Amino acid sequence: MTIQTQISLPLPLFKEGKVRAVYEVGDNLLIVTTDRVSSFDVILNEGIPRKGQILTRIATHWFEQLSDIIPNQLIASDVKDFPEELHPFRERLEGRSMLVHKTKAIPVECVVRGYIAGSAWAEYQETGKVAGIDMPKGLQQSDRLPAPIFTPAIKNDQGHDENISYDQLCDLIGEDLAKSLREISLKIYIFAHNSMYKKGLILADTKFEFGHKDGELMLIDEALTPDSSRYWEATQYKPGISPPSYDKQIIRDYLQSLPWDKTPPAPPLSAEIIEKATRCYETLLQRIVG
Repeated sequence: MTIQTQISLPLPLFKEGKVRAVYEVGDNLLIVTTDRVSSFDVILNEGIPRKGQILTRIATHWFEQLSDIIPNQLIASDVKDFPEELHPFRERLEGRSMLVHKTKAIPVECVVRGYIAGSAWAEYQETGKVAGIDMPKGLQQSDRLPAPIFTPAIKNDQGHDENISYDQLCDLIGEDLAKSLREISLKIYIFAHNSMYKKGLILADTKFEFGHKDGELMLIDEALTPDSSRYWEATQYKPGISPPSYDKQIIRDYLQSLPWDKTPPAPPLSAEIIEKATRCYETLLQRIVG
């Protein structure tokens, strides 16, 4: 199976991230998702087969499901609906690309947590708070919170996510916009959590990005993919432990078992780990989309 870790196009490059490349196509953008995988902010040498296609399919599924809650930037995800100038690149783009509206992105990651895990659990153990929010005493790892909480983040100078308080968010973008982002993010999370719970999955936490086009607020980038969300198998969920998750946790756990200082170059992934990660992504796709 071919793994697409580098996808170059003769188009103006708008920006490139660890996994996605974004190109300018007239007044719109083309988001192309590769099979690259990063861990601890380092891009690994090996990719995960079909990862880009799986992330794209999950994102487009959720854009469709959430369209009654908030508009999104998606225009088309089928190459036949792209401008003709892109048709010669069908083989590179098929299944892993989205033509989207260009928006003025809001420089904030809108994180919603329904359960206490990851960095939130670490912060709670130290301070009893999460992003400045007082939490109940005696919570265990992975406990469900009394109600979902909104914990925004920004990129710091080193490119890492940095949690900020809601008051800091208000200072950064204004109270009205901060309130809108919080309300919409919580509404999306609750809808998605309830939808997944019926399918035997727990959406523990997730993050969204938003932008403006012609004054209208839009959901942008990706939505509820395993690269931006923590999904747990409901039958394996138990407070007090970190349940197995449908994301790249398999890869992180493997890398943490090696004598690696988290700086490039990353150690190679074994064939077994790649196969397990592939199966994890494929299983989640089937559970979400059907």
